[in-house]
Amino acid sequence: MDVEFGPALAVGVAPPQRIVLADLLIRRWQPEDLMARFQAITASYEHLHPWMHWLATPITVEQQRARSETCAASWPTADRSFDYGIFAGDGTLLGATSVHDCLGPGGLEIGYWCHVAHAGRGVVTRSVGALTRIALELADIDRVEIHCDEANHRSAAVARRLGYHLDRVEPREKRAPAESGRGMYWVKYR
Repeated sequence: MDVEFGPALAVGVAPPQRIVLADLLIRRWQPEDLMARFQAITASYEHLHPWMHWLATPITVEQQRARSETCAASWPTADRSFDYGIFAGDGTLLGATSVHDCLGPGGLEIGYWCHVAHAGRGVVTRSVGALTRIALELADIDRVEIHCDEANHRSAAVARRLGYHLDRVEPREKRAPAESGRGMYWVKYR
């Protein structure tokens, strides 16, 4: 059972909308990203579907348009998420990451996915590493968490590579086809 917590971030405190790494740009989604996002998710459906509860069936342009409008309307979104696209220097969409303000006092959660054509190249690890450092510098934040299913070895490897420690493994609702129903809760402290 998921427990709903209030926000950890004070009003007006947020991660930056744009983060520049050497050859990557992590930035807030823009309305003009609609088709690139739709095409990346569509191309990566078989890769993402087993692990992403929000991708139970192939996504439509209309669903992506609604999500784009949500992301453009507020920062954070109504569900207290700071959603980013991850782009190569030439503008190619490589994946996505989000900072979720859903853990209550002191904590933020980071989620991510990678375009199948760019998986295994460190894109997500570098992006999540940058967001982790930034999140831990925000006022009143003392921990960042990554939650994944025990069977999702690729997602767990990102947490491990970034120095998160495995806090616990416990039963949780199975929401996507490949999930085992056992959640891994990785934590990194300030």
